[in-house]
Amino acid sequence: MGMKLKNNGNISFHTMIKCVDKDGLVAFEDGFSIHADAIIHCTGYKYHLPFLETNGIVTVDDNRVGPLYKHVFPPGLAPWLSFVGLPYKDAVFHVYELQSKWVAKVLSGKVRLPTEEEMTESVKDYYKFMEENGLPKRYTHSLRPFQVDYKPWLVKQIGMPPLEDWRENMYAECFKNFIENSEKYRDEWDDVYWDAIIQTASAS
Repeated sequence: MGMKLKNNGNISFHTMIKCVDKDGLVAFEDGFSIHADAIIHCTGYKYHLPFLETNGIVTVDDNRVGPLYKHVFPPGLAPWLSFVGLPYKDAVFHVYELQSKWVAKVLSGKVRLPTEEEMTESVKDYYKFMEENGLPKRYTHSLRPFQVDYKPWLVKQIGMPPLEDWRENMYAECFKNFIENSEKYRDEWDDVYWDAIIQTASAS
């Protein structure tokens, strides 16, 4: 059944569309139908790399780009080829900044990658973990809930100070709201609480 969004009486959240009639009637897979002026598809991203020729070394399968060591380096082509910006379900721009710094350190020779065999083994171990836990390939680049240690790992690789707890707690709270809130992107944010946390962190 469709769900009206609070403070937006003319917007409803629904499951997948089954069909749209010429008169504007939209039928959804959940059996609900409505006459709509506009449809907003929230589809997410689908990785597609038709320009990339790697002779099958890197493939895209059910939104898994791989094999990639730590979502960045294909073991057989590292460090000459790298991917920045695949992970999601975190504060992604911060993740991408850390990935970029890691790639720069590797390319400048300041940080060494493991051997090709070690990187390949790491990727295989993660794929095995996903399989054993019933996770579809399309969740490979999702950092939460199983890869929350990814950013601290990147920080250690590039020699930065540890991440601040208050910032990570804020990200975790955002993600929790995203998962638990029935209205999807609408969260219940306690400005007073987080302002106090940030002020305390800034003062120390």
